[in-house]
Amino acid sequence: MFASPAIAADLNPQQQHAVHHRGTPLLVVAGAGTGKTKTLATRVVQLIDDGVDPQRILLLTFTRRAASEMLHRVASATDDRAASRVWGGTFHSTANRLLRNFGQTAGLSPNFTVLDQSDATDLMGMVRTEEGFGERSKRFPKKETVAGIYGRMVNSQAKLSEVLETDYPWCADHGDELKTIFSAYTARKRRHQVLDYDDLLLFWRALSAAPSAGPAMRDLFDHILIDEYQDTNPIQSDIIRGMCRPSDDERPTEVCAVGDDAQAIYGFRCASVENMWAFPDHFPGATTVTLEQNYRSTSPILAVANAVLASAPTTAGATSHFTKELWSTKTEGPKPHLLTHHDESAQSRTVCENILDARERGMDLRSQAVLFRAGHHSDGLELELTRRDIPYVKYGGLKYLEAAHVKDLLSLLRILDNPSDMLAWHRVLSSMEGIGPATVRRLAEELELESAENAPLSLARFIDGIGKVPAAAKAEADELRAAFADCIDDADFPPAQQVERLKPFCAMVFPNRYDNSTARLSDIDQLAASAAAYGSRNRFLTELTLDPPGKTSDQAGPPHLDDDWLTLSTIHSAKGGEWRAVHVIHAADGNIPSDMALGDQAGMAEELRLMYVALTRAKDELTVHAPLRFHVNRFGQDDRHVLAQVSRFLDPVRDLFDEGASQAQPSDDSIIELDTVGVADEVDTLLASLWD
Repeated sequence: MFASPAIAADLNPQQQHAVHHRGTPLLVVAGAGTGKTKTLATRVVQLIDDGVDPQRILLLTFTRRAASEMLHRVASATDDRAASRVWGGTFHSTANRLLRNFGQTAGLSPNFTVLDQSDATDLMGMVRTEEGFGERSKRFPKKETVAGIYGRMVNSQAKLSEVLETDYPWCADHGDELKTIFSAYTARKRRHQVLDYDDLLLFWRALSAAPSAGPAMRDLFDHILIDEYQDTNPIQSDIIRGMCRPSDDERPTEVCAVGDDAQAIYGFRCASVENMWAFPDHFPGATTVTLEQNYRSTSPILAVANAVLASAPTTAGATSHFTKELWSTKTEGPKPHLLTHHDESAQSRTVCENILDARERGMDLRSQAVLFRAGHHSDGLELELTRRDIPYVKYGGLKYLEAAHVKDLLSLLRILDNPSDMLAWHRVLSSMEGIGPATVRRLAEELELESAENAPLSLARFIDGIGKVPAAAKAEADELRAAFADCIDDADFPPAQQVERLKPFCAMVFPNRYDNSTARLSDIDQLAASAAAYGSRNRFLTELTLDPPGKTSDQAGPPHLDDDWLTLSTIHSAKGGEWRAVHVIHAADGNIPSDMALGDQAGMAEELRLMYVALTRAKDELTVHAPLRFHVNRFGQDDRHVLAQVSRFLDPVRDLFDEGASQAQPSDDSIIELDTVGVADEVDTLLASLWD
């Protein structure tokens, strides 16, 4: 019996099985909306109630929000102290925590810096230039492409030649040069004690297999639980196996993985759904529990979702997913609608009309969402929403930490935390008046940043006045030296005060770098408020990097946003969300499935799963929109467009929809009926005069 009945209430038999199962590895196949979060959290609660030490439980998720939600549920059913002792977090945050403890075994300083993805790209670009591949006389892949090749190679664990052939064929002739860049990039990171996202997982995997660190790390945990297992990549799969004591051990590690292969939609990030399919092979004797009772959607919506999933292609005579059939006790509800439109403009108008109609029926805007395959698919709709004064929030804008001025401030903190961080030094030095690339290189030499032995002392040398700057930058440099001197002692100067102390320097350099410097300085205030929750600079920087806050452009609606707004989101960003009414737009071939996936069987399978995810976000009402004509030249001024068909994923299940077509036609295509005017002969005569 449960010692914590509140969180265990109303669990169905399959969920109860998943919560109580012990003795063998467990795979929980949790269909969309089947209560996987509640099930996983309840299993943690039950483990604690059974006497398991909370700090010997490792709960791995893919977002900090998911970990926080689960631990909050655990805390509400047990006590805050027990929940706080559970090792809960993302793969990357857990890797960071373990490497701070075990990293010295691998030659890592406890104060290593973690680069976010944009910083890693910048460092790759710096190395690319230094190795001589940035000359304008040569056409060479840009830093973003180079970083993309590197990331795909590392996360998929595929050879460079394979990645170039499969994903970057236009770069195939640059294999040798890329090897040079990647080697120099790795050497630079090691020399300056910085790790990128991939390094966190690579070092964790390597340490888990090391003769000394491996057993010590495995001995930390008796239970490992993994959420969204279908989204793990090959490295993460290796880590899980490396962290588990084998079944023949006197204390085998109990592993429980929860996921839904039908929602595996992150192949572009090197996620491998094969990890979930291979779970019984990786963990012999595993038990599989399938959750099929859906608590989100009505039966008519689930009928469409099930039918779409059932049409998935087969592989070697078997379906390419675990068999499941979602069902619900919510049997009543309208059939989903499938609406075709003349073009994108008609689609936008119809969507807005339906949203406003639902609002008049008592459904708040916050209970409604519009989902789409790619960010630009909402461009026309956003114009129509603005015209109709409908506020909205869009997920898919610039991330807060990617804003240049925020990165400027974070670079200052990174120098304080790791004086060897050359990338941060380059950004800070080049922000001052009159300091260009040549001066930055000279200052780097004077501060001995390239010396692995002397680089840690570069901050002290800078504070002492070493490094001659141009006259135009003297006041800025003096202010920076004084600010660094005040902030250098992290114990006496907490992170929030350090941000405040560095703000005057930002106020000096921002006007020369940015047009709206005043607004950008207010973001520094926001950063200081965030820093107030942290006792150390290192933890503040690391958590910001591994789990960045929202976006600068989240609230894309008018400035008078009140307490109600519509959600616009890519399908990828909407995964895990739910709304009473959902509109899926641009459901036409070429959009979903994307035309980039049409020639790839694995890509097509993932596109079908993407459609499945979109459909299963709806609770009560689902409308799918398919414009039959849409523009393809988004960046030009012409009117090129294509004629499309309803998505092939919906064609076999159209009988499960109520179908209709919008009547509105674009005003610029409408026919104006006037009295007939005989001008054809006049026009023909004029034309003939041009060549007679």
